[in-house]
Amino acid sequence: MQGFSAAPTGAFLLLLFSLLSPLLVPAGAEQELEPSSRLATAAARVALHYLNFQAGSPGALQQLGQIRKATLKNIPDSDPKYYLRFTTKDYQSGETSGTCFATVLYPKTKSAPVVTIKCMNTKDQKQIEEEDNRLYQKIRHQTKPITGNNIPDSYGNIEPALEPVWALAVAGSSYIMWEKSTENLSYFMAQVKSVKQWIRKDDYIEFDYTVLLHEIPTQEIISCHMRLTWLPGHPLKVKYFCASDDQGLKDGSGMESGSAAEILPERGANF
Repeated sequence: MQGFSAAPTGAFLLLLFSLLSPLLVPAGAEQELEPSSRLATAAARVALHYLNFQAGSPGALQQLGQIRKATLKNIPDSDPKYYLRFTTKDYQSGETSGTCFATVLYPKTKSAPVVTIKCMNTKDQKQIEEEDNRLYQKIRHQTKPITGNNIPDSYGNIEPALEPVWALAVAGSSYIMWEKSTENLSYFMAQVKSVKQWIRKDDYIEFDYTVLLHEIPTQEIISCHMRLTWLPGHPLKVKYFCASDDQGLKDGSGMESGSAAEILPERGANF
């Protein structure tokens, strides 16, 4: 009878390890994630949604650059927590604007992700305030209430007169996207379907929006109605209701007691 070798081949051992390695990570250990993975990208975007809303400033809007490092700490019977380091780009110019360190914890209950974020930005506060004031004055000096539909249009274009309206929509919808995000669902704002300005007697500006959110990975388009109130130097106020929600109207304001206060000056608002 022909004998056989009891020693497994190197190829077999490699295959066995690749199959079993996910099971060998000790409970509670931190797992290094591929920076380009869907989970790492989604967590970084959640952190930026939170930051953009808390900033309450179109001039301070940031978008995701590159994820440099991503780690997941997943303890059984506890909430998964992501540790991230990533670069950001200025939302308007697309130029690299800084580096952020963030943690994102996804509660297993139906509540918003808990975000802690600290950024080192190249854009100074004075420049941001100047941009916000220019945008504010542009809106305030309109001779009639601003209205619009389908921003951007089917070709991806935004009329210059509607760029301030779009920037505010990005800031306000960041609150919706942060609050709705879960470990397995993330969001982009695809389009402002409609917008209407309300004239106020005070210095605040106020808009009613219908925004369309692109849900990842389901590819569904979620329609949300959002009322936004803003004055430069004061927290952004947002109330919204989405077609997919069953809990009625939700509202929030920037700079609640939160961990973005480390990098953003806190100011009160009087309504």
